[in-house]
Amino acid sequence: MRHFQEINPSPRTLMTPGPVEADPRVLRAMSAHILGQFDPEFTALMNETMEMERYVFQTKNHQTYLVDTTSRGGLETVLTGAICPGDKVLIPAFGRFGYLLAEILERCGADITLLEKEWGTVFDPQEIEDALKKDSYKAVACIHGETSTSMMQPLDELGEICEKYGALLIVDAVATLGGAEVKVDDWKLSACISGTQKCISAPSGSALITYNEQIGEIVRKRKRVEKGIRTTDDVDGKLAGIPSNYLDLAQLEDYWSPRRLNHHTEATSMQYAVHEALRCIVNETLEARFARHKLNDEALVAGLKAMGLSIFGDLEHKMPVVTAINIPEGADGKAIRGMLLNEFGIEIATSFGPLDGKILRIGNMGYSSQKRNILLLLGALEAVMLRNGVKVSTGEAVAAALDVYEKAGK
Repeated sequence: MRHFQEINPSPRTLMTPGPVEADPRVLRAMSAHILGQFDPEFTALMNETMEMERYVFQTKNHQTYLVDTTSRGGLETVLTGAICPGDKVLIPAFGRFGYLLAEILERCGADITLLEKEWGTVFDPQEIEDALKKDSYKAVACIHGETSTSMMQPLDELGEICEKYGALLIVDAVATLGGAEVKVDDWKLSACISGTQKCISAPSGSALITYNEQIGEIVRKRKRVEKGIRTTDDVDGKLAGIPSNYLDLAQLEDYWSPRRLNHHTEATSMQYAVHEALRCIVNETLEARFARHKLNDEALVAGLKAMGLSIFGDLEHKMPVVTAINIPEGADGKAIRGMLLNEFGIEIATSFGPLDGKILRIGNMGYSSQKRNILLLLGALEAVMLRNGVKVSTGEAVAAALDVYEKAGK
């Protein structure tokens, strides 16, 4: 038997749009003793997690809990639970992940209508209302923060528009929750889904979901409790059953309820991780957290511009947690990313589809959103650009970022 290496990863500064660095407090929590999933200590943690989730989502929805899956699994859980075969869904797509929503819904038999927008822009709410006027839709499914383009879709008017036309509004807030404002109740979102590996600052592996009673009623009408655990009180719903057993909202509701339906074994250490990550957010407060991300974003953008780099997309709608820059003409984006990683231990990202090789994306998320990281990245990026033959203004980037920090401190 050959010798296998102990896991000992190289230290990295993760400045991608996800995953980002986990808060050290989260990593410590994950090393705690394993409890049984129905131990009263453990179920008490589950209840506290739901309470803190409601704070972060800014909602009073009773159905607010975790799914033991990645953020993509969370999207699939909610979409396949709320949308029945044949339901008509409008998807305003302005980047890669709008198309992912369509991919998931097509696989569960939904009737999809795609509205498409040039990558680097967002939709005017009137464009979505115009589409809703033309046909009757069960739901609108959209992305809040489109990390592939760094754009953030305004949602404050969209909920009322959807309500006006009798459509649910299901929102992917995977990239924004915990780093930018997400007002589930005020914006009248029917459901909202997020993950742990971005602004929540825990490892990937859990999805945070919340949905209102309107979706709850649909889910319960699709309920089918598996034979091995059902009781005489469990009656099958009248609508088509949910196609997945594991990602079954109806059974997950019971799993997170006082009933504690034995649906699956809870991922204990990830439960610890999310509980601690949410506790850190509550202690910091949403207001302070949003202000921290906004300030670091302003410093980053000021530094990039001072260096002579151009910011991609509609700046009015740029996410405060992701910044995309145009790769300078003649430069090799892959070489730039490689040198940043290999020489400085800093990871940033490229993009997908029509933007692959054209932009570089920098994450400013969660625990990674620190003044120290912003300054280190700007200094390293300047050196890497120069080594790759890109003419930039030397000594200006870090100074410009420091100016932003100093002004904010006065």
